[in-house]
Formats: sequence, C-alpha cells, structure tokens
Amino acid sequence: MTQKPSTGARPILLVEDEKEMADEIKGELEGLGYVVRTASIAEAADAARVGDAAMIIMDRIVFGEDSLNTLEALRKEGVKVPVLVISGLSSIDERVHGLKAGGDDYLAKPFAMVEFVARVEALLRRLEDVRTTKLRVGDLEMDLIEQTVYRGDTKIDLLPREFKLLEYFLRHPGRVITRAMLLEDVWQYHFSLETNVVDVHISNLRKKIDVKGFPSLIVNVRGAGFMLNANA
Repeated sequence: MTQKPSTGARPILLVEDEKEMADEIKGELEGLGYVVRTASIAEAADAARVGDAAMIIMDRIVFGEDSLNTLEALRKEGVKVPVLVISGLSSIDERVHGLKAGGDDYLAKPFAMVEFVARVEALLRRLEDVRTTKLRVGDLEMDLIEQTVYRGDTKIDLLPREFKLLEYFLRHPGRVITRAMLLEDVWQYHFSLETNVVDVHISNLRKKIDVKGFPSLIVNVRGAGFMLNANA
C-alpha cells in the first residue's frame, strides 16, 4: 500500500457544476483518505489566496463561466496553489490555453478515474517536492535555491532546460524515466509530439555531468527510456 501525500489540514477544493461528476470525484478521493470540499469559483479563489487549499480541481466551464479567467487572475497575484483543470474542451488548442492560463495539468473529459487520481497525486507530490532545497546522488549535488550544480568540487554550468532536466532525474534516482514523462513534466507538452529534443538535451547534459573514464550517470534503458544510475 502506498502512503498518500500529506495535505496537512488543508482540503482539496473541487469546482464542478455537474453533481454526478462532483459526487464521483469527491467519493473517490475521500475513499483514499483525502479531505475534499466543493466550492464555487469565487470560494476556491478566496481560499487559495489565504492558503486554505492543498490544491484545486477546477472544471473549465462552471455555470457558463470560464474558470480560466479566475485562474489567470490568481497567477498574476502570485498565488501558486496547484490547479488541475478538467474539461470537455479537449482539443490541443484548448489544453494549451488551459496550461498557459496557469493550470498545472489539464485532463479532458471523459476520463478514467484511475488516471484522474494519478494526476491528483502527482500534483500533490510535486507540492511536497518543492520543499526540498538540495538534491544529491553520489557526488553530484544540486542546490535549488542557488541554482548551482557540483560534481565533487567541480561546478557545472547548465542551461535552464538542462537544469530542469537534471533536477527531474535527481528527484527520481534509479527509476526508469520515459521520453513521454520528460516531455510532459519538463517541457510541459501535454500531448503527443514526435521529436528528438529529449535525446539531444540528455546527450548535452551527459557531456557536462559525466567524468571521463567513469560510467555515465544517466543510462539508456533499452525500449523504455532513461535512468539516473545512483550507483555509477
């Protein structure tokens, strides 16, 4: 059994005007031990502003109102609460619009509840992860505050995207990471995309973090993706 991420005393706020959908979501999450509270768009926004929400699950259109307008306003105010947008508007353009408006993830209806729960838990884990200020595997250390990377006593200069890519691997040492995971979580591409951008960046990253004569820290996993070799 996996331990659910802690949300403290703060509830997950659910903004959904379809009662049957709201009841199903609420029942599923409460069955897993989460505290869920239904709210209007305005109530969710007010709670987010004062820090009284672990995350918000927000339907795109609620009683004819586009919730993205409120989400954009919250982001401009600096409110960083994780937001999962759910919507019947499923085109790529609509999903991109939802993400650009400030959504951390966008899930098109209809969806399988198992995928919905996985996305909720992923966002809550991300919230827990941001509390970490330093990541280390072997003699490779990343300081998230100073935005620096060292291997032993040697400082490694990384481009912003390389830094994010390495951070992702350092948060998942010994785990197989697929290209699709990297495109979604590092590049924020929440749709299918044929590109070699991942391989190019990993190749460049290896040249900077690897030590000549020693195995590469990031290894290829045949037919699956990549893995940060914590024992390299």
